[in-house]
Amino acid sequence: MVWQPEIDEIARRRALAVKMGGTERVQDQHDRGRLTVRERIALLSDQDSFRERGILAGAGYYTDGQLTGFHPAATIVGLSRIDGRPAALVGSDFTARPKSGSAAEGDRAPIHSGGDKGAHAEEIAQELKIPLVRLIDGFGGDIRATAEMGRTYLPELYWPSRWTKLLAEVPVVSAALGSVAGLPAAEVPASHFSVMVRGTTQVFAGGPPLVQRSLGDPIHKEDLGGYKVHARHSGVVDNDAEDEADAMRQIRAFLSYLPTNVHQLPPVLPSDDPIDRRDQGLASIIPRYRNRAYDPRKLVGMVVDQGSFFEMARYFGRAQVTAFARIGGMPVGVLANDPKHYGGAMGAKEARKFERFVDLCDVFHLPIINFADQPGFVIGRAGESEGTLRAGVRASCAIDDSRVPWATVVVRRLYGVAGGAHQDFSRFCFRIAWPSGEWGSLPIEGGVAAAYRREIEAAPDPIAKRTEIEERLIALRSPFSAAEAFAVEDIVDPRETRPLLAEWLAIAYEQQLPSQLGIRTLTGMRP
Repeated sequence: MVWQPEIDEIARRRALAVKMGGTERVQDQHDRGRLTVRERIALLSDQDSFRERGILAGAGYYTDGQLTGFHPAATIVGLSRIDGRPAALVGSDFTARPKSGSAAEGDRAPIHSGGDKGAHAEEIAQELKIPLVRLIDGFGGDIRATAEMGRTYLPELYWPSRWTKLLAEVPVVSAALGSVAGLPAAEVPASHFSVMVRGTTQVFAGGPPLVQRSLGDPIHKEDLGGYKVHARHSGVVDNDAEDEADAMRQIRAFLSYLPTNVHQLPPVLPSDDPIDRRDQGLASIIPRYRNRAYDPRKLVGMVVDQGSFFEMARYFGRAQVTAFARIGGMPVGVLANDPKHYGGAMGAKEARKFERFVDLCDVFHLPIINFADQPGFVIGRAGESEGTLRAGVRASCAIDDSRVPWATVVVRRLYGVAGGAHQDFSRFCFRIAWPSGEWGSLPIEGGVAAAYRREIEAAPDPIAKRTEIEERLIALRSPFSAAEAFAVEDIVDPRETRPLLAEWLAIAYEQQLPSQLGIRTLTGMRP
């Protein structure tokens, strides 16, 4: 006996599910400048690689026992491949969410967000040890659920334990692709990398209606939780994207630097950029005039494989650059200071950004290269009131906790406590300096005014006396004096930086065997 009627029913129900919320709702999604969840999945996944799980979940409408309609669950889950590697995908289908007045239009489906399907995606990633990608477009709690249940419920945080386990073992990526509030909004920062789309995406704990009702503060959703708020100021989201296609491109790029899970090494890719390339521009990129800025991204680009620089959180903590790159096809985490902002000094935001990035690299075994030009902590009222010292100490502890191979290239300044936090001194770290390097407990110009205050004030010409002391001490600032005392391991021609780092990296990747990696203790990495 062939089960053909039942087989035909499977095909029928799948066809209904693929229609999502119906033609009108799909068109409305497009009119908002957004793709549907199935279009997003197709854009992110390798062609024909997505295998959905739970496509039959939802609410069926029956008459005399016969299916007359179907409202699919508002969450889509499945296994996919991204650049040939497996990943678990979970996406919100905003078109399938109930809308106001739906009952009057004959849509009597219960509120069905597919939350269990979201947990199922996390279980897939956890058990199969593969990356998890969330495509988020929707809100969490709906007061209509209370009306349907006829009661309230006590909130319970069942998800932190799952999230911390995931963050310790597999790459987790979240893309905010609509107006996201409640629990889905919490999922955005609960990831190793997050991205939102400019102009069509907002993220908030409570949306404008709740803010106005609770606080009496009428505010537009873009001003409350748009990309300028979270990708440029708060740091809740790492990157912003020009459109959804750009968001998917960034997700692909981010995952390409990471192993599938913490039990593997990062993937080494073929590279046609010569290991021994010596960019002549490196010899002059640091200005001789010490207070003049330069472009750190241009500097790093001269050293790493061409086209491999992928920056994260560019507009948050702007004096600190954090990025992935490759040298000879080998993935690395890159730290650099941007002297165009606070002279490159470490403020509270820069320290938070630094700490999180070091933890990220350590979880997934990416060697770190620090192009250091650190004049110290941000000083003044702003620096003190933002808690820079506490954040800076946490950043220093992140270095000490890290176990990945670490290299420091001192390109210019290292001063004070913040300058001292450029590598782990409890173990061997590869360190070289450029001839433009200088270092000390604090810059001579500022230090002279404090240390020689009485002598300067007592002089007939205080300005001339201060200048005399500064010039005498500046003569001692030469990095070659430090090299003579082996206070710095080596001073190199900046053009030799790429070949030297490539040689160090090759050894690091050869010796950092997966069996020796293990998993970070405790939580691995917190959001």
